[in-house]
Amino acid sequence: VQAMLAADLPVTVVPGASAVTAALAVAGLPTDRFCFLGFLPRKGPTRRDALAAAAALPATLVFSEAPPRLAGPLADLATAMGDRPAVVARELTKLFEEVRRDSLSALAEQYRDSAMPKGEIVILVGPPPPAPPPDSDSVDALLREAMAAGSLKQAVADVTAATGLPRRQVYARALSLRQPGRQPD
Repeated sequence: VQAMLAADLPVTVVPGASAVTAALAVAGLPTDRFCFLGFLPRKGPTRRDALAAAAALPATLVFSEAPPRLAGPLADLATAMGDRPAVVARELTKLFEEVRRDSLSALAEQYRDSAMPKGEIVILVGPPPPAPPPDSDSVDALLREAMAAGSLKQAVADVTAATGLPRRQVYARALSLRQPGRQPD
């Protein structure tokens, strides 16, 4: 789908059992992991709590929304999740099918300023960007703390799990910290 969109070619989907899967198929967002969250709570702290919980999910998020309320949830999604890529899919497989792809803030602005859309609507939000790798000073601090509390093997396992760095890299760093004159390969 991303290649088709990059070539400025149309993408559509055949009718199916679910608007969720149809929207995922045409969105151009990652589909290896997705989470269908249904309708957001209407407003207030309940909505903010739901958005905060959903923001950290490492998946494409899928919401249903009612046409009269579309602008509000899009604005709240942009506030809670930053300017992630998003899609508003409307009336899929029907005569007035529409798929808008943009950032959350741009979509919120488009729907805030336009006439109320009609039909069945699905909002898709791309997963959060990957966290930047930790700097070497942070890794060293984590290793020193973990090695002070337990074995080298356990320290490497704990720091590997916490940082997502390759085990081999963490192990080499741990050895260099344990033997100050040795430099990791």
